[in-house]
Amino acid sequence: MYLCDHNQDKFIDMKIMTIDGGPRKTMNTAAMIEKFSEGVKSVDKAIEVKHVRLYDIDYKGCYSCLACKVRGKASHECKIKDGLLPVIQEVNQSDGLVLASPVFFGRWTGQMQTFIERFTYPWLSYEDFSITPQRKMPLALILTMNGMPSDAEAVHNNMNTEENLLLAKLGDIERIDACNTLQVKNYDRYEMDAMNPEGRKKYNAEHWEEELQQAFDAGKRMAEKIKANAEKGNSAIPRCIAG
Repeated sequence: MYLCDHNQDKFIDMKIMTIDGGPRKTMNTAAMIEKFSEGVKSVDKAIEVKHVRLYDIDYKGCYSCLACKVRGKASHECKIKDGLLPVIQEVNQSDGLVLASPVFFGRWTGQMQTFIERFTYPWLSYEDFSITPQRKMPLALILTMNGMPSDAEAVHNNMNTEENLLLAKLGDIERIDACNTLQVKNYDRYEMDAMNPEGRKKYNAEHWEEELQQAFDAGKRMAEKIKANAEKGNSAIPRCIAG
């Protein structure tokens, strides 16, 4: 339900969706999302931040059914009825979007790739090759990776088509990278000596809090953007303005 509080002059129906492409509920990606959400709430506690874990959903990639491109019935939204469809529909009615994922083999996870495939393919027209999202909104991309900051650009280049051709159509992308992260809490348990556990722990002690702060600050900036949009009447959902 979306309401407005006439006593406090606050919008309380703005929503940001955070899509978590990571398999772990309590490690690096989850921590970055939590800090981002705290940043949002520091601006306005009334902004809803809904967290969706892709690993908890039963879904598959594009079926190439072309239901989104039927002549006279073309849609900018996927039509496959599975666990992901309600998520896509909710994203398309939100005011901001966060995509967060660990980096596996130089890219975001397969779950995130599949989400992006289903989310963006309906935007592409085979009439004129234009790309039109259901609606525009601020987008933050959070990646947690084993690589150093000098490796981050190569990771983003690996996803250039999705980032710069498709997702950029939503609006400006803010990228927040957490680098050289700790993969496990106890390195003695695993055969991971080549990962330089001691050096990684030292780097983490020096940089992790700074990276969390970057996520927090990005959350603040997105909240400020969507509040400004709401005040201009550009939010996803019709709202009631107190006063």
